Amino acid sequence: MEESLLISNVHIVTENAIINNGFVGIRQGIIASVSKEKPAEPYDNEMHAPEESFLLPGMIDIHIHGGYGADTMDASFSALRTLSARLPEEGTTSFLATTITQNHEQIEQALLNAKEWKAAEGSSAPGADMIGIHLEGPFVSPKRAGAQPKNWIRPADLTLFQKWQQLADGLIKIVTLAPEEDKDFELIRYLKEQSIIPSMGHTDADSELLLKAAEAGVQHITHLYNAMSPFHHREPGVMGTALTHDGFFTELITDGIHSHPLAAKLAFLAKGSKKLLMITDSMRAKGLEDGEYDFGGQNVTVRDKTALLSDGTLAGSILKMNEGAEHMRRFTNCTWMDIANMTSANAAKQLGIFHRKGSVAIGKDADAVILNSKCEVLLTICRGEIAFQSKEADW
Repeated sequence: MEESLLISNVHIVTENAIINNGFVGIRQGIIASVSKEKPAEPYDNEMHAPEESFLLPGMIDIHIHGGYGADTMDASFSALRTLSARLPEEGTTSFLATTITQNHEQIEQALLNAKEWKAAEGSSAPGADMIGIHLEGPFVSPKRAGAQPKNWIRPADLTLFQKWQQLADGLIKIVTLAPEEDKDFELIRYLKEQSIIPSMGHTDADSELLLKAAEAGVQHITHLYNAMSPFHHREPGVMGTALTHDGFFTELITDGIHSHPLAAKLAFLAKGSKKLLMITDSMRAKGLEDGEYDFGGQNVTVRDKTALLSDGTLAGSILKMNEGAEHMRRFTNCTWMDIANMTSANAAKQLGIFHRKGSVAIGKDADAVILNSKCEVLLTICRGEIAFQSKEADW
C-alpha cells in the first residue's frame, strides 16, 4: 500500500482562490484533502514546505517534441522514458509527445513506439504521464513551414490520418494542420466528431477562411505568432483572428524569443488566462549545452537559448515550463491563479481530462508542483509519487 503524504505550510493555488499556509493530503495517488487547517485524520508522512512556496496543479505541456537528449521522433522507449523522468524537474507532470513533419515511415514508427511504450511502462512510470500525442504536420502549408521539413509536407488526408490513429491506438489528441490544405474541411470535421482537437498552425489562411474553419470545428491555435499569416489592419490573418475570436484556445511559447515580451502581454490582454495555453515546443537540446543537434532530420544550432536551422529559422525551443511561467509573471504581472490556468487547467479542459487533472481539488490525480516566488521548482509530485525534489530547498 502506498504511503500517504501531507504537505503543510504551503500557499495552495486552487481553482477559485489561494489558501495561504494550507495543507494538501495525498492518498493512493489521489488528492484526499485541501484545507486551511490541518486535517484530523493521520497521514504516514508530512512535508513542511519552505517559506513562501506555492503549490499549483502539475503542469501539462501539450506541445513538446523533446528535451534532455531525447525526441519523440527517436521512436524509442528510452526517449520517452527520458522525457517522463526529466520533465518533473521543470514542474511538468503530463505531456503530449509531439511529432514533426517527416516521411510516413518515421511518423508511423514514432506513433507505434508511443503506443507500445504507454502500454508497456508509460502508465506506471514514476515520472510525467504521457497522456497522448500531438501530431504536428504533415498537413500544413509549405508557405508557413517554419521548421517543418518542406519535402514531406502534404495536403490533409483523412484516410492516412485514420490509419495513423489506429496505429497509435487512439492516442492522437491534437492535430496541427493548415485549413487551406484540408479540402472542404473534411479532416477538420472528422477530428471534431472524434473529439480530437484540430489546431490551426503552420498556415497562411486569411481571416475569412479561418472563421469558416472555426464553424467546421476548429477551436485551437498552434504556437501563436509563429508560422502563420501575420496581422494587418485590413486583413487580420490568423494572428488577429486568433486574438479576437472567443472560441479559440491559443498556445503560446513564452521564452521571450518566439514572441517578444510585449507580444506575450498582448496575447494575455486579448485572450485572458482562461484561453491561453503555455507550451514549450522544446526540442532535444533542452537541458543540454549549446551545440549542434538534430530536429526532424535537420541540423539545428543552439546558442544563447535559441535553436536555429542553418537559414536562421527558429527550430523549436529549449524552454522549460517553469521558466515560461516566470517569464509570463514578469511580462504580464499575472497572478498565480493565471499561471495555474495557463500551465494546467486550460490544457486539461481542452483534452477532456479536467475531471482528473488540471487543478488542486479533492478526488483528482495527485499531480502537483511546488514553486518558490521565482518559479524555481522545489518539488514535483506525479500521481502521488515524488518525481523531483530540489536539493537546494530547505525542506
